[in-house]
Amino acid sequence: MRLKPTLLALALAAALPAAGAMDLLDVWRAAAAHDPEFAAARAAYDAGEARRAEGDALWRPTVALQAGAAYATQENSIRGAQFSAPGFGRSAGVDFNTSVTGGISTRYGLSLRQPLYNRELDARKQQLKLAAGAAGEEWRAAQQQLMLRAAQGYFDVVLAAQQVRLLKEQERAVEQARVEAEDRFRIGDRPVTDVHEATARADALRAQRLAAESELEMRRTQLADLIGQPVQGELAAPAASGTAPREPLDPLDAWLARAASDNPQVLMARAQAASAEQEIRKTSTALAPTVDLVAQVGRDYLSGSGAYGNASNAANQAALGVQLNIPLYTGGMRGARNTENEALARKALADLDRARLQAQQQARAAWLDLSVARSRITALESGWRASLARLDATRVGLQAGDRTTLDLLNAQNDAAAAELALLQARVQQAMQRLRLAAVAGALDESRLAAVNHELAAPPATR
Repeated sequence: MRLKPTLLALALAAALPAAGAMDLLDVWRAAAAHDPEFAAARAAYDAGEARRAEGDALWRPTVALQAGAAYATQENSIRGAQFSAPGFGRSAGVDFNTSVTGGISTRYGLSLRQPLYNRELDARKQQLKLAAGAAGEEWRAAQQQLMLRAAQGYFDVVLAAQQVRLLKEQERAVEQARVEAEDRFRIGDRPVTDVHEATARADALRAQRLAAESELEMRRTQLADLIGQPVQGELAAPAASGTAPREPLDPLDAWLARAASDNPQVLMARAQAASAEQEIRKTSTALAPTVDLVAQVGRDYLSGSGAYGNASNAANQAALGVQLNIPLYTGGMRGARNTENEALARKALADLDRARLQAQQQARAAWLDLSVARSRITALESGWRASLARLDATRVGLQAGDRTTLDLLNAQNDAAAAELALLQARVQQAMQRLRLAAVAGALDESRLAAVNHELAAPPATR
């Protein structure tokens, strides 16, 4: 079920998180309540919905009231008239003269016009409805794009925070290795190069951590700008291991069909093509008659004095009928407009084909990435577990004297890099799922909630 933008804004504002850690849904709702671009799309949607009422109003009757008053002069002169009246007989060569100089003229009238047949009005009504539908699709596209921006901003913070965490863990491990190398050097069990290598690695990790913390602060600031409030607490991250249940991936052909039919950009392009066809209807025939039902009532009154004394003229009229209007010649304008509209319609159809092609290309890329994501993540998880096992073995080997401190430092670095690569792959998989849903016009809060639910899984314990 889709909420209207105004109602959705109230619902999102009410759903903003209280103090505490934020999850992915909290970030999306806060962004929807704050983002100016999304607010502009909401206003455009409201304007588009008003076009439906405009289209319906085109075929309703219009009623107008006219009234006016003015100073007026009127001279009437009739010569050679024939006059007859009961009791007066018939007279020829009669003159009638009236004169009002600077009199008061009043006029009022009421008119009604109801269109009965008008191709242009019908085409305009269809265009307004199409524009309203396009505004709805534009709003839906803006909603999906904001979901993707919110998710990307969320995961940018998550990955930056995980990198800081891993670097801190490495720092602690390297510092421990450095202290141990110093102790064993004092007793002559390790060369001094082990101390130098551990110290150099500790300094390098410290510099990397400072850079990572700066990156994390920048990412948190960018996300705060998007949602209009500070990012609260630590954000949940994908589990480093374990496979959360996921919906099965439909065949590629099914996603391509959805992208070609339900993608918001495709639907907007389709509305533009249909509107261009309606524009052709306005000028497609040489004659464009219109038929209207017309009703009028009115009164004109003039009173004052003139050359023949006081005088007044009054005229009342009432009419009800049908009016036919046929433009016979427009100087070639109608034919030129029809040629222009046909060319624009061809352009709109080409734009529709291009939108379909782009949507299918995006769907194909996202589907292919998702189709191999599980295997890629399985491989990365195996590599991460292998790096942990190698790290444990290197620690044992160092105690036994079979491995050097440099071997241990390298093993620690490899384990941290493997874990970060695994987290990045899980984030990329989540984002590709959202992008695939968006390109098919199916991204909504329920799909965002499904990804958010997977983030709630506790991280693996080492």
